[in-house]
Amino acid sequence: MSDLKQRFEDAVRYVQSASGDFKPSNEMKLEFYSLFKQATEGDVKGKKPGLTDFIGRAKYSAWENLKGMSSEKAMETYIAKIEALKKKHG
Repeated sequence: MSDLKQRFEDAVRYVQSASGDFKPSNEMKLEFYSLFKQATEGDVKGKKPGLTDFIGRAKYSAWENLKGMSSEKAMETYIAKIEALKKKHG
């Protein structure tokens, strides 16, 4: 496994197991979601959810905004954002 992929997986585990002071905003959750999807699946796929599916539509749109970003760049960005949060929250 590449070093980047290992660091990405460590960052994902951190987010999944974080508690205490780590209370990400909905905007931050959306950003992490879209970076994760771009890193693991590539460009957005499927049909955009309907207007009444607010959460699904927001997730789709956030992921869609990353179209063309490489998997490696998405992983690097995800890791950098987690590292910044770790420094901020100790």
